[in-house]
Amino acid sequence: MINTSFLRISFCALWLLTVGAGIAVMLNYQNTCGSVGTTPEHWPSKTQIALDHNRDTLLMFAHPQCPCTQASMEEFNRLMAQCRGRVTAYVLFLKPSQFSNDWTRTDLWRSAAAIPDVTVQDDIDGALARKFGAETSGYILLYDPRGQILFKGGITDSRGHAGDNAGESVVVSLVNGQNTSLKQTPVYGCSLLSKTCPQPGTVK
Repeated sequence: MINTSFLRISFCALWLLTVGAGIAVMLNYQNTCGSVGTTPEHWPSKTQIALDHNRDTLLMFAHPQCPCTQASMEEFNRLMAQCRGRVTAYVLFLKPSQFSNDWTRTDLWRSAAAIPDVTVQDDIDGALARKFGAETSGYILLYDPRGQILFKGGITDSRGHAGDNAGESVVVSLVNGQNTSLKQTPVYGCSLLSKTCPQPGTVK
């Protein structure tokens, strides 16, 4: 006769192991930063967007289908509220040329378009992302009026997690003329090299 107490204990142990493994996968997913290409130290020539020679220029590269970039967009909104009138800002959404506008006009696009003083536009086939070395959604770049890079990286502390973070603080400080030793932070988001976004637990 099967010992029911033993079965219950075994089932509970298996359940705890399964839950623990799931939590470990999620934590690994949330805390694995994305890749970064070679970002030019000086504003590159022949870009579809213009460097502002009177104030700093701020860029965000985003994947329109990336759910975790919503947190980065929330932080970008907070950042812009603290820098209003002192920075020229763009959000550049990856758009494969063979896809319709519906692919990019997501809630994330609408969130970006709702931020005051931000220009939102398509980055066809990721041409600008490649030029600026952006490989992960949520990647931020700040250039001064001379075209010299001031900051590169992300403005969240983990994937899909909004809240106070070093990247946002650094950008706000730099735009407001304050010196800071931190010039780069990790970026968390989906790959800009892919037309689709991975689901939690599938990131390698």
